[in-house]
Amino acid sequence: MDNTKQRTTFIFLIIGTAWLFDAMDVGLLSFIMPIVHQQWALTNSQTGLISSVSTVGMVCGGFYFGHLADRIGRKNTLIATLLTFSIGNLILAVSPGFYTFLGIRFFVGMGLGGELPVAATYIADIYKGTKRSQMLILADSFWALGWLVASFLSFLLTPVLGWRGILVVTAIAGFFAIVLRKHIHETAPKNPSAQNWLVSLKTTFKPWTLMLWLAWFMVMFSYYGMFMWLPSIMVDKGYGIVNSFGYTTIIVVAQLPGYFCASWLAKRIQVKYVFAIYMLGTACGAIMFGQSASAVLIVISGCVLSFFNLGAYGAIIALTPELYTNNIRGTMTGMAQGIGRIGAIFGPLLIGVLMDHQISISVIFIIFMVSLVIGSIAVLALPSADRQPDGEVTQ
Repeated sequence: MDNTKQRTTFIFLIIGTAWLFDAMDVGLLSFIMPIVHQQWALTNSQTGLISSVSTVGMVCGGFYFGHLADRIGRKNTLIATLLTFSIGNLILAVSPGFYTFLGIRFFVGMGLGGELPVAATYIADIYKGTKRSQMLILADSFWALGWLVASFLSFLLTPVLGWRGILVVTAIAGFFAIVLRKHIHETAPKNPSAQNWLVSLKTTFKPWTLMLWLAWFMVMFSYYGMFMWLPSIMVDKGYGIVNSFGYTTIIVVAQLPGYFCASWLAKRIQVKYVFAIYMLGTACGAIMFGQSASAVLIVISGCVLSFFNLGAYGAIIALTPELYTNNIRGTMTGMAQGIGRIGAIFGPLLIGVLMDHQISISVIFIIFMVSLVIGSIAVLALPSADRQPDGEVTQ
């Protein structure tokens, strides 16, 4: 491996921390939610609101930081997003009650909302052809690592440090990653005169843009709705919090082969077909999970959900930057993911409301199954990205 490839691999690993922190936050929040729910005597609707307010911040962060990446460059923006996330977690650790917690979660979510679109844009800048699709899907595998770290921290450190201490540990890890990000190079020059996101949307909008947004909405509606509530659903089914951590960890491990298989397929068929296949697979997993009555069936169906849903997530992350040119890639990727985050608002909130109204888990997961089928159909309307020779972009 020559020095250029070594440096590119090093940069890829650093950029992958964006997915790791995003998943860590989702995982830790899903593990913390049952504890906060009991400690502050919250209703299911209030608990769902925590995730939804966080995601409102992510929507705003996707729009704002995505456009900022086209104006001040990818590197500086990636430092700004993680700084927002880390400082927010430090403040969150001393929040006195529910409403303060909600307000701070908005800003934590805003930092996270900018992480993935800007990181995906960066990777799209340094790779081309099917290599770009493969590396974007593999970058999404850091999600699984983030979930595993979240499970580890929750299982081993929560009894010692409490949920507030876990947030401090997360913030410290974020500050360390910021130091690493200072060593990456810039892939796009500063462009203070870059069009604002409304102008970019007006000049690049096509009928298929709505289908892209719909696909993003459905994959994030289903993912956040199902996985944010996974530990709580297990507790509701009669399993203890500790057991739910263990089961969720097993389920998350199934993400890794899902990513690798999706990456393998992306080299052989168009990424939009990979996405459609994985969304339909997730729909089957949703039906299985909704009907599961034993721990074994819950873990098996959860693994099916995890394998396919996160592979679909990786596929659409790989697909979106390929549809846009370098000068507007950050803005339009951030916008698409911001629209998707709106789905992530309604997913967890919907489960909370339906559970408060005694709607069965099986019915709730049928709703997710329908949304997944819609998403798989929507993506087929997207154009095929122009194929370039495989490889890395020379800097």
